[in-house]
Amino acid sequence: MSSLWRNRDFTLLWSGQVISSLGAAISATATPLLVLAETGSPLDAGLVGAAGTLPHLIANLPAGPLVDRWNRRLILLISELVAAIALLSVPLAIWSGVFTVAQLCVVAFVQGLCFVFFGLAQDAALPMVVPSAQLADAIAANEARSRGATLAGPPIGGFLFGLDRAAPFLVDGISYLVAAVGLLFLRRDLQKPPEGPTEPLWRAAVTGIRYVWSQPLIRVSMLLIAASNFVFQALILVLVVLAERQGGSPADIGLMLGLYSAGGLAGAFVAGRLHRSLSFRTVLIGINWVWAILLPLNLLTTNTLQLGALGALSAFVGPLWNVVVFTYAGRVVPNELLGRVMSAAGTLTWGVMPLASLSAGLLLTWIGPKGSIWSLSAIMLGAAIAATLSPSVRHAPNLDPVEEPAPAA
Repeated sequence: MSSLWRNRDFTLLWSGQVISSLGAAISATATPLLVLAETGSPLDAGLVGAAGTLPHLIANLPAGPLVDRWNRRLILLISELVAAIALLSVPLAIWSGVFTVAQLCVVAFVQGLCFVFFGLAQDAALPMVVPSAQLADAIAANEARSRGATLAGPPIGGFLFGLDRAAPFLVDGISYLVAAVGLLFLRRDLQKPPEGPTEPLWRAAVTGIRYVWSQPLIRVSMLLIAASNFVFQALILVLVVLAERQGGSPADIGLMLGLYSAGGLAGAFVAGRLHRSLSFRTVLIGINWVWAILLPLNLLTTNTLQLGALGALSAFVGPLWNVVVFTYAGRVVPNELLGRVMSAAGTLTWGVMPLASLSAGLLLTWIGPKGSIWSLSAIMLGAAIAATLSPSVRHAPNLDPVEEPAPAA
């Protein structure tokens, strides 16, 4: 079989998203800096952050049926263009002297909404772009792309913000435009024709929920992902506060977060190959136990370097988890249902993010960083035990390579 990187459409899609993902990481770093520079209010920064994550909670479910119903290529293109327009409005407002936090909340919400639609359309289209035997490699490549952006984006965003407050948002807006141009050259059909009459939107959304709930392995996997997403979303804030109390400077904390991202990037590079030598059951159970063991070790650290090293180890195994779970979904879920199934799953797995951030703030207020780590460790331990005892996980099938030709160009 030919190399994944000789697949013209996958390479176009992946390359465009390298650029836009890096741009998004750059602007994400600059957003709280801009709010604090303009207003000095952490509350305002929190409101902007909440606006950006809100679409994951409210838009994932209806977006799935639309991704299965509408032209996925058009969804990808419109998402990039709308995000570009929203981001480019920020430097224009700054240079014109009319920038407000309310505008940034709207921009963050629009960007988050575009991310939801683009992500669902891309995930649903991927099995149409690459053959089944290369699906795991394609997902691993996407993981590496995302992890690389989170590693490189923050220092670039901070540097650009120091040059000009508008610069990070200008770069992000341009990155979306560049990615949109690449989408114009895709050749393949990105979806199968729908079978049967079109369902009402609400019923189509319920179809995705019912499918997820009717498949024991997918259902358990999504619940486990939601638990780990909750834990690690909350853990980031907890580790920052813990690092500050250990005497870490902003530069030290930046290094800690950089090590965290570097671990995820390294894991993404090996996940595509490593998953072939490990059973589905081993991955789902083993990774949860790795996390359950690593989290309490943060209590034994005395500096940010140690915190970063533990974070890197935790992040290293994350891509393998994603490759295995989403490869399974991409193979067993009918493609005409994949958008709805992904949206139902995303509502659960991404919808916990705002709750996790709020919970982290409350835990830090009530019991401090060490008590918060104990609480998050208890949740992770519960997830590991649940994965071990789950019959669907213990009897999970192996993902043996499937050889089949790529869709016709």
